[in-house]
Amino acid sequence: MNVKSFSKKQAGFTLIELVVVIVILGILAVTAIPRFTGMAQQARVAAVNGMLGAVQSASAIAHAQALVTNTVNGTVTMEGGSVAIANSYPTATGIDSALSARDGFTFAAGVFTLTGATTPASCIVTYTAPAAGNAPTIAATTGGC
Repeated sequence: MNVKSFSKKQAGFTLIELVVVIVILGILAVTAIPRFTGMAQQARVAAVNGMLGAVQSASAIAHAQALVTNTVNGTVTMEGGSVAIANSYPTATGIDSALSARDGFTFAAGVFTLTGATTPASCIVTYTAPAAGNAPTIAATTGGC
């Protein structure tokens, strides 16, 4: 019995196989890219909300320190640094000293701006020092993240 084996050598991929793979990769890219851009925006919003919590906590700790030391106006010491106090709360410039870290944010006069935001002026945390007898106003704006 004589059995002939038909062996076919294939040297590479055919043009149709390459086109099909490229089309499949294109479809995957079109569906994945919008999800990644949405995740980047969500990450920036989360960073701003995290800074909001950090500023609120720093303000509360500085206020507690001011109450303990009976400081209405002046400075209190937190972790070896001086924090300017007015009406028993940090001032608009003193709040930056009360924070231990603000990575990824720039600070100017009570406004923490996320670096790398789409619209930096709309991706911020603002701290407004209080008038006598009131608490400070701390707010986040995430419209431009």
